[in-house]
Amino acid sequence: MNPVRLLRQHLQSLSGAGLSHISRVDPTRSDFQPRTDLPGAAPLSLVSALDAPAAAKQVLEGQPEAASSPTLTKATMAPTKAAPNKNALSKEPATHRRGPILFESVPALRSPGSLAERQAALAVLADKVKNCTRCSELAETRTQTVFGIGNPQARIVFIGEAPGADEDKQGEPFVGKAGQLLNQIIAASRLKREEIYICNVLKCRPPGNRLPLEAECGNCREFLLGQLATIDPEYIVCWGTVASQNLLSTTITIGKLRGRFLQFGRAKVLCTYHPSYLLRNPAAKKDVWKDMQFLMADMGIDLAAKS
Repeated sequence: MNPVRLLRQHLQSLSGAGLSHISRVDPTRSDFQPRTDLPGAAPLSLVSALDAPAAAKQVLEGQPEAASSPTLTKATMAPTKAAPNKNALSKEPATHRRGPILFESVPALRSPGSLAERQAALAVLADKVKNCTRCSELAETRTQTVFGIGNPQARIVFIGEAPGADEDKQGEPFVGKAGQLLNQIIAASRLKREEIYICNVLKCRPPGNRLPLEAECGNCREFLLGQLATIDPEYIVCWGTVASQNLLSTTITIGKLRGRFLQFGRAKVLCTYHPSYLLRNPAAKKDVWKDMQFLMADMGIDLAAKS
């Protein structure tokens, strides 16, 4: 992707979301100090799939087993605090460490308030998406738009790439084979799908399930930012390259983005492989499991411990 075009699209999206200006900070000033006050999780050592509890391991191997799903509350899932890692993005393999804050230009996201207010705001946005014809090809070939689903007050937002054939037919994200695998990962992580908010970068299916075009992602970015601003999550999980690079406006590969927390507004962002990639490359399931262990540990739940 062209970095200049990505920046232009990003600024246009921020303007559409209500941002009037961005303050300029000169890093050469003697009084400039990068932010180091954000809470982070203590680093976890790499854990192989064989070290995971039996139920979780079986789920990631495609053999789901019933797992307990405790209620996620502020008290039981308070993030642990540790000194942030100040190292720059390096060439070394991801080791689930607290990474640098790379995306300081993104404004803090703030929700409108109550559950009813959030539901109303999302409904207005969904109606706007339903009538959108910015991408003429997608508007002509879609069965329906796929806005998003889940808890408007969710602590975690999952972002995928784009709807597929099943999603286009049912109007809900992640309901095909990749969605079934995602459900298994959710269960293994002791979460419930209804506790999470799930959406995609694109709200319409690209013909033939092709990759989203740069212009299409730019056209839909206003809607994605609107969802995030309304829900105001503490955590965002980007599933796959398209979601990761588009949310963070970067060309860094998914292999270098995963394994650490990045920052978007006030939310901690975790990037990992898309479930559809896992269907083609089962060996990568262990990497996604490590990512989910890292995420849940920061929320106060040790997936390596027996339920």
